Amino acid sequence: MLANARIRGIGCLKRGFCSSSTSLVDYSHAVIGGGVVGLAIAAELAKMESTSVILLEKHNEVGTETSSRNSEVIHAGLYYPPDSLKTKLCMQGKEMIYSEASKYGVELARCGKWIVAQDESQHEYLDSMHTKAQSLGIPTEFIDLKAASSIEPHVRARAAILNSPSTGIISAHSLMDFLQAEFQRHNGDLAVGSEVVGINYDKHQGEYTIKSRSEGEEIEISVNSVINSAGLYACQISNMVLPESRHVVPYYAKGNYFSLNSKIKVNRLVYPCPDKSVVQSLGTHLTIDLGGQIKFGPDLEWVDSPTDFGVSSTNIQQAYNAVVNYIPGIRQEDLAATYAGIRPKLAGPAESKFQDFIIRNEEGFPGFVNLLGIESPGLTSAMAIAKYVKRLI
Repeated sequence: MLANARIRGIGCLKRGFCSSSTSLVDYSHAVIGGGVVGLAIAAELAKMESTSVILLEKHNEVGTETSSRNSEVIHAGLYYPPDSLKTKLCMQGKEMIYSEASKYGVELARCGKWIVAQDESQHEYLDSMHTKAQSLGIPTEFIDLKAASSIEPHVRARAAILNSPSTGIISAHSLMDFLQAEFQRHNGDLAVGSEVVGINYDKHQGEYTIKSRSEGEEIEISVNSVINSAGLYACQISNMVLPESRHVVPYYAKGNYFSLNSKIKVNRLVYPCPDKSVVQSLGTHLTIDLGGQIKFGPDLEWVDSPTDFGVSSTNIQQAYNAVVNYIPGIRQEDLAATYAGIRPKLAGPAESKFQDFIIRNEEGFPGFVNLLGIESPGLTSAMAIAKYVKRLI
């Protein structure tokens, strides 16, 4: 029996649901990781007929890592290769947020975004982005620089401004509350404070045994299918299942955020053109929250631990140097380090190639779906990722 104090909605294991093997299992599906993506997947699977789904989350609350430590941007899908999962799922997820989540009261605003160019090479970058956006059906338009100075007087662009009207901001917690409610409304079981410490696949029975630890007690459950959505710990979960020859190495890219204490007001997101030599980051950009508070970030700082959430105040100088190029009226003393998040990466700082989401059935392990490197635009893509995983299953 699972620790009842850590389970919301059940008092014992549900045996015998949707078992395609010769033995009964406790659940048909186990989703590991209660971030926004794991919640979306669990909610989507729970809606299916003849399924029983448990969501295992190591912390005492859902969404306390990457899902609550990011820019809370609804991305349009502009930055990645057209045929990539990041582009496809971002575009689909954005529309699902606007058309579905908003109907249920998820807090968001379609505020739009400006991407600003300061020289001709950056202008050429925006031209290419605009062409790609048109081919994908993503709305973008160039803003006349003179008109822009009256619309956003605190924003400076020397060469060009590309407007992305479908970009927005969202309360990540509001979205996660909605997804958790959907999951539990469809009789899904949420086990918080349950850290997965081992997974064994029995190929004869065609089922998985998951060992989890809750309040010092080890518990075992058997399932037909395991969905690894553990975010910063997804590589470790994957390595519990796959042979050593298929192990993956995690990398951690911390991003610090800096709030602005100033009378400067900006009404939309403002992004610089990214540095082409740094594929792991879109640059330190300006975002606003739903209350209008301006913040800058994330920067890029490689760390060794997925728990290194300490905010690096020493990075304020670097952040100021980046944002003063497009918000010239700020002062360094008006910036304050506020929080940090960590992006799960599959390659380190020396890597110069684009890294797509990895979402796949693992060969030789039926029912094991691996999600690796789910970073930005993971929040925007979450509901579309859930549909994608459902199709894989």
